Amino acid sequence: MKALPALVLIAMMFYISSCSTGTASEGVSKMPDAESEVTSNATIVKNRFPPPKGFERKSAPSTSFASFLRNLPLKRKGASVLYFNGAEKHKFYVYDAVVDLPIGNRDLHQCADAVMRLYAEYLYNQKEYSKICFNFLSDGKPRCYLDYVKGDYSYKSFWKYMEYVFAYANTASLFDQMKPVKDINDIKIGDAFIEKKRPYGHAVIVADMAVNSKGEKVYLLMQSYMPAQELQVLKNPTDRDISPWFRVPTTILKTPEWNFKPEHLRRF
Repeated sequence: MKALPALVLIAMMFYISSCSTGTASEGVSKMPDAESEVTSNATIVKNRFPPPKGFERKSAPSTSFASFLRNLPLKRKGASVLYFNGAEKHKFYVYDAVVDLPIGNRDLHQCADAVMRLYAEYLYNQKEYSKICFNFLSDGKPRCYLDYVKGDYSYKSFWKYMEYVFAYANTASLFDQMKPVKDINDIKIGDAFIEKKRPYGHAVIVADMAVNSKGEKVYLLMQSYMPAQELQVLKNPTDRDISPWFRVPTTILKTPEWNFKPEHLRRF
């Protein structure tokens, strides 16, 4: 659960839900777009993780959020997740790969923050600045990028805005802001499983997807966690044959550090 200013903590002490921060010099704006051969050492998501046998990716427009997530850069195979303070997360049973994006040096970039960050980075890259808005937990009202940066569209200014959001938004506010997906079988890339609960909840994002001839779907999940840490591609703890891919859950979605239900699925 992220730290908030004292006055805000007092106001929220009976209702706060977050699993959830840095000075980042650059973000996905410099993401590689190389179409390298699929290998275990590939440097982007879609090339590192081929779908399970019988499944294939469906094409997505190059300007879509789905394409953005599929092309996220990855650190070398075997790299450790780093916390905001540079310490390593040695829980290798949790993750299969580490997303190669800076997270800053403050304890802010946690679970819901990572979901908001990815969506905001996508919109920032598309110059869809007016759509970058996130609700705060304190009053449920949005704080928007354009109102904050006042004409400064540099990535440095963008990151300052994101840290502002990270400090005052969390799993509860993001859950309420995103729309529910009523049918779990309608799951799409960019959706997020979010559970809001006290004292804190958790959020993971659907980062890629593949489909078979029967219309069955498998997908990849990414998360950040507490304390603030780099984004990671999650391993599937219940189906090693297709890990890190997951099947659509009928009852419980078990991830290495959290369990979700179908009704936790949300969409921007």
